[in-house]
Amino acid sequence: MNNNFFPKKSRNFLEAYLNNSSPTGFESEGQKLWLKQIKPYIDEYLVDTYGTVVGIVNPNSKYKVVIEAHADEISWFVHYITKDGYIYLKRNGGSDHQIAPSKRVNIHTSNGLIKAVFGWPAIHTRTPKNEKSPKVENIFLDCGANSKSEVEKMGIHVGCVVTYEDKMMTLNEKFIVGRALDNRIGGFIISEVARLIKTNGINLPFGLYITNSVQEEVGLHGAKMIVEKIKPNVAIVTDVCHDTNTPMIDKYQQGDIKCGMGPVLSYGPAVQNNLLKLIINSAEENKIPFQRLAASRFTGTDTDAFAFATGGVASSLISLPLKYMHTTVETADINDIQAVVELIYYSLLKIKENSDFRYFK
Repeated sequence: MNNNFFPKKSRNFLEAYLNNSSPTGFESEGQKLWLKQIKPYIDEYLVDTYGTVVGIVNPNSKYKVVIEAHADEISWFVHYITKDGYIYLKRNGGSDHQIAPSKRVNIHTSNGLIKAVFGWPAIHTRTPKNEKSPKVENIFLDCGANSKSEVEKMGIHVGCVVTYEDKMMTLNEKFIVGRALDNRIGGFIISEVARLIKTNGINLPFGLYITNSVQEEVGLHGAKMIVEKIKPNVAIVTDVCHDTNTPMIDKYQQGDIKCGMGPVLSYGPAVQNNLLKLIINSAEENKIPFQRLAASRFTGTDTDAFAFATGGVASSLISLPLKYMHTTVETADINDIQAVVELIYYSLLKIKENSDFRYFK
């Protein structure tokens, strides 16, 4: 990563954070890592019932600004174990069945992690007549057991969560690659914003709530809960969006977005236009390149949960372009990551105590 922008502690944290498993509904270990990273930069913190973590700066301020990402990664649940010891699955979030065959996984049990693989018939055994594509109904795990009872003795049962074991790497010293950049890269980004505010000695005129929400991948549930607890005035959400310049993506449906061209600013009903203008001005004043995306009815991110809660929260979305979303090789440009950090940071500096984003009074 950019050694001039991200210090070694931050780079080490990102690698540990991306490599850690944090499946939807079971995010606690990742949340502990994240909280440890931001503790030097905050005044206090809270953890809610389902595991959303919030680091707070200026907790006594009445005016509250949230910067938010989500902590969970897509995964699988053990759903059915055959008499021969093969394991069939259900999705936990939007897991892609087509990438599963031949992948290595960890099954999370009370006995610890159990290794398994997604098996698939060898090419020699397939003919044009019996050729099948991967589907949720036909992909399966092999944990090295020969019977259902042997599987169960290993501590594996229906409901155990399953994650891929792929680790972070870099490509050409320009791209970060790993599973679950969606959206642990967002958790990294907001932790870096907190670091910059602290190390630069910024005295914010409002309470800052650095929020890492759970359960986004199954319905924005963590954000829906925590917004009721915080009741913020403003929310700046960061998530990922699709790089549409990779092969086989329809730009007429998905827009024209490319890694390396800067953060993506969304337009849509959930995005409060005056807050968006503030963010655009921040980008232009600080020469941060950015891209635009029409979100239409919903953004599909935690922005929607914040915007329409507690009577309406002025909300906006700053997205990171991402290649190969919901695979184990999600890929993001390091310069884009830096630019999203900077854009959130400079946007916060433009928000005043009691900023009123209403269209008219």
